[in-house]
Amino acid sequence: MNLEQVSLHLEAYKEHDQILDAANYLIRTFNLEHENFAGFGFREELSPNSMLLTAEGQLGHPQKVMIPRNIFDFDLSLVLNMLAHEMLHVRQKAPGQFIEDKNEREFQAYSEMLFHQIFPQIPEVSDFHKKFFGNKALEYYRRMGENSQLQQKYAGQKLEVEQLINQIS
Repeated sequence: MNLEQVSLHLEAYKEHDQILDAANYLIRTFNLEHENFAGFGFREELSPNSMLLTAEGQLGHPQKVMIPRNIFDFDLSLVLNMLAHEMLHVRQKAPGQFIEDKNEREFQAYSEMLFHQIFPQIPEVSDFHKKFFGNKALEYYRRMGENSQLQQKYAGQKLEVEQLINQIS
């Protein structure tokens, strides 16, 4: 199914104020499901120009992804990348495989938004958003601690992020 067809489905959901159903439709359509996913809930909208999604729940327990009601007022490619980011957090917090360090989780999730290694079916975003996500990945990399084991583990990926940002700039 192409993005135009998906957009038409989303419009129908929006007309009937079925925002959570629309989000579930995207999760199914783009194969983002995971057994640690506890469903969607609503969070406060930031503004008409920005959105925040979060995966909420304790490490090792099911995660609920909180979305703003206006999520489908944004570019579909951006929405899909944001959902994939949170669904990666759902996986990262699953029992038996959770990643404890928040900086590592965020670095992985922002890197995924750039390179789509785990979710190759997710479309790319604009260069503006790639640069933003790349800089967020680098920010979390810095927070891992200078020359820490985590930084060493992700040094290669960090270089890829920097190269991508340089290509865009």
